[in-house]
Amino acid sequence: MKSETQPQIDIGIKPEDREKVFEGLSKFLADTYTLYLKTHNFHWNVKGPMFQTLHLMFEQHYNELWTAVDVIAERIRALDFLAPGSYGEFSKLTSIKEESGDCSAEHMIRSLVAGHETVIRTARSIFPTAEQAGDQVTVDLLTQRMQIHEKNAWMLRSLLETD
Repeated sequence: MKSETQPQIDIGIKPEDREKVFEGLSKFLADTYTLYLKTHNFHWNVKGPMFQTLHLMFEQHYNELWTAVDVIAERIRALDFLAPGSYGEFSKLTSIKEESGDCSAEHMIRSLVAGHETVIRTARSIFPTAEQAGDQVTVDLLTQRMQIHEKNAWMLRSLLETD
């Protein structure tokens, strides 16, 4: 019996354009996952007068990030590429610095603001490629993710403000 071959993907985006979008999304996934891990770490290890507020906020953020990594990875798969999924791959692709949880609450907040802003910049860097490829699905995903990261960065920044 003759086996059927895997059908070629034909979604109206050229293979070379899909590959460029994939490369950008891989970095975006790595940044998002690294920010997830940092946020979860800080959730476990936060201490001080703002403990309850930060513990709950960090939990909301890491739960949202956990869902996001799945959405991003599934977009990569829909483009017919394998999503990176190991610490080794992520560490090579990410722009976010890992940190231990042994730091002040204020440092955690500043670090997470910087992390969200990094993810936003990574998303923005993919836009021209996705738009040029006519990949509206990726553009929409990036827009939605940027909106969430901008809101989370704002909320974290507001905790640092003094009158």
